[in-house]
Amino acid sequence: MTILSEEIKNKYELVVGLEVHAQLSTLSKAFSSDSAAFGADPNENISVVSLGHPGTLPNINKRMVEYAVKMGLACNCTINLNNTFARKNYFYADLPKGYQITQDQAPICLGGQVTIRLSDGTQKNLAIHHIHMEEDAGKSMHDQHHADSLIDLNRAGVPLIEIVSEPDMRSSEEAGLYLTEMRKLLRYLDICDGNMEEGSMRCDANISVRLKGQTEFGNRCEVKNMNSIRNVQRAIEHEFERQVGILRKGGHIEQNTLNFNADTGETSVLRSKEMANDYRYFPEPDLQPLFLTNEYVNKIRKSLPALPNELYEKYTTQLGLPEYDASVITADKEVAMYFEELVTHTDNYKAASNWLMGSVKSYLNENGISITQFGIKPANLAAMIALVDSGKINNSLAAQKLFPAMLVEPGKSPEQLAKQLNLLINADADDVYQFINEAIAKFPDKVIEYQKGKKGVLGLFMGEIMKSSKGRIDPQKTNQLLIKELESK
Repeated sequence: MTILSEEIKNKYELVVGLEVHAQLSTLSKAFSSDSAAFGADPNENISVVSLGHPGTLPNINKRMVEYAVKMGLACNCTINLNNTFARKNYFYADLPKGYQITQDQAPICLGGQVTIRLSDGTQKNLAIHHIHMEEDAGKSMHDQHHADSLIDLNRAGVPLIEIVSEPDMRSSEEAGLYLTEMRKLLRYLDICDGNMEEGSMRCDANISVRLKGQTEFGNRCEVKNMNSIRNVQRAIEHEFERQVGILRKGGHIEQNTLNFNADTGETSVLRSKEMANDYRYFPEPDLQPLFLTNEYVNKIRKSLPALPNELYEKYTTQLGLPEYDASVITADKEVAMYFEELVTHTDNYKAASNWLMGSVKSYLNENGISITQFGIKPANLAAMIALVDSGKINNSLAAQKLFPAMLVEPGKSPEQLAKQLNLLINADADDVYQFINEAIAKFPDKVIEYQKGKKGVLGLFMGEIMKSSKGRIDPQKTNQLLIKELESK
């Protein structure tokens, strides 16, 4: 494929809409009592209902409905109180009934939007068209046998919500941020683990291009079933170049369904428009319409946890943290919940943020664990911050000596450990002056340099003092006393 110049690309506008499928973390399937657990042996979590045997009847999973409403409220949608289900008919080996129960004319959530923050600092609201409930299909495996494809129907009937955006995205960056925001919301609500590699969150991208200034959309291509946010972005970038290249040569964009090859970074035709499925939707005869009440929706609304954007605003406005800190902390629900408890024990919010993003995160990354497995409780981390703030220990000793000791003995208080390790600052002025005078005596030539105006040598004296005192001094106060002593010479 010809690589296009920036001048040519700048004449065209990318238009992207995303369909996100989120597998809901319910115990049972959408319309049967079969287990929805991931990781069972093939075809273990099945029954006559999920296999579509004649005479079996579906039942709505109440938890699926609750989770769909939660996501709708988190995305600022209007909740549809009068829901119906439909049959989406198509034949495929991993669809045991020959149809999928879904929502068509009356989805549970309408409209809505999510806010993303771009790398240049601007915010953009991306609109949602609707969210609907449906059941998943099974899984075809083409690499388990030399001649045959194998079918695992454990996933058949697992509840999904499909979140359909408006074609509001104009770059792969916006698409990536939208998906990141969706995954955060799913995880904060605890309704889906958002694991794209395991398929519990999947994404289809509808991609088209048009000349800048045009209002009419171009023909779109749909790229199916991508398993990472980065791959979605790569597919969008490839399609933009491919479609612009075709249009530049006077060609026509065929409205095809495409597959994305993660190894090559290219797309290929999965189905042409002529081969597109006619799903022949019709109302599901075995399910009554589902009527919700405002009381039901309001009860769910009141149960919602603090969501990422809400916490972001709180951290940047009420707590005065930089936007970067707020973004890092709110990126992970468990980290945000740890920080929420941490700031109930300290009002030094910036120090709390620094410790969490610095030493704590480094420790978690090095050991490959999540913060839920972290041994130091928020109250103890706050107590260590208080020791530093009160001048009883300096920050470098806290990071290099006290924090590692707390990891080994998380049950002990920071002050106990600091005393045990002899880390508390020596407040005796006589001792501090002794360290200062020893350093001055050791470098008489540097004293002369200082008196001639070379202030940079202060660092040398402070380094010597810190070394001889083993760090058990207040650097700021000692620095002031050192200057006073040098200037009196």
